[in-house]
Amino acid sequence: MKKILLFLSLIILSNPLWAQKKLIQKLLSNEKDTTRKASFMPIPVLGYAQETGFEFGLGALYSFYMDRKDTTNRSSNFSGTASYSTKKTYNLTLKGDAWTPGNKYHFIGEVKFRKTPFNFYGLGNNTNQKDEDRLVQQLMKIQLDAEKTFIKNAYTGVSVGFEDYNFTDKVAGGIYSTSPILYDRAGGTVMYLGVSQSYDTRNSNNYPTKGFFGRVTYQYAPDIYEGSNFTGSQIKVNVRNFWSLAPKVVFAVQGLYQTVQGTKTPFYLLPQLGNDEMMRGYYTGRYRDENLIAAQAELRYRFMNRFGIVAFAGGGKVFANGNFSLHDLKPDYGFGGRYFFDTAKGLSVRLDYGVGEKKAGEKRQSGMYISLAEAF
Repeated sequence: MKKILLFLSLIILSNPLWAQKKLIQKLLSNEKDTTRKASFMPIPVLGYAQETGFEFGLGALYSFYMDRKDTTNRSSNFSGTASYSTKKTYNLTLKGDAWTPGNKYHFIGEVKFRKTPFNFYGLGNNTNQKDEDRLVQQLMKIQLDAEKTFIKNAYTGVSVGFEDYNFTDKVAGGIYSTSPILYDRAGGTVMYLGVSQSYDTRNSNNYPTKGFFGRVTYQYAPDIYEGSNFTGSQIKVNVRNFWSLAPKVVFAVQGLYQTVQGTKTPFYLLPQLGNDEMMRGYYTGRYRDENLIAAQAELRYRFMNRFGIVAFAGGGKVFANGNFSLHDLKPDYGFGGRYFFDTAKGLSVRLDYGVGEKKAGEKRQSGMYISLAEAF
């Protein structure tokens, strides 16, 4: 607990050190009517996850409204980070989320270059800690989405994605090199072409207090690169709902489903259970398979304009095609704190501690996370 309080204090103190003087005055003042003003926040990257260790570097977040006069226009956010972690992870990421006047068009983009040492445990919903095998992944990813509204609150879109993976096995003779069911061990390249449909009645895209969000995406990877590269499709379903129980209390729920359909699907394209947004507390990739299903609920209490706390609980699992059941869902629960560095737009830094299952002969799985924005 002392570590958690220390990290939260560092985040709070670091923002004034890096922000410009006028921005500091605005963020620390009691101004309420700042929702239509653009904000630029150069910030130190300070994060933690069990997969990467402590992550630090430099970043910047620019948030603005394309139509300042229209109070229904959603905020557009652009960010960039360059970081390094204590587990020798290198990361360069650029993200964009833009809403045009009247929220008529919605554009999402991400470019990522990443080198990540990580632990591989095999495939399925019941992998064992003793099978841990150390790998190094190099990833280049480009994802672009464009959506247009044709009826109120509904968005139809198209997307294109490119991903390139390379892997190095750091421990010879482990499950990674001996398993007969792993395809493309050295890595590969995949390009997706996709369509999407969403419905969004949230009152904010940063910190919603009421409304519904649902999105279904279908992406197909054609046989462009031939050889052993993946050819097939993936489907993602993401639904969320938010209720305002009191002026400072919000109850939120989320359901997630992912599936990959193809022949000889590479292990690195399989859905993975656990990250800083869903199934917090599980090591990302500890469990992976052709399908993933998960759900969570979160109770949010924003007791001050700049601070909040949350409690969350949920469950999920991965499973092979044609092998679904609910009897072995994995539990997930935890708590966290929030610091809102832009109170008007609801932009926050969050610190979460998640707890998962305890398998026989292993320590209970758990993890701490420091991240930007709400989990969902």
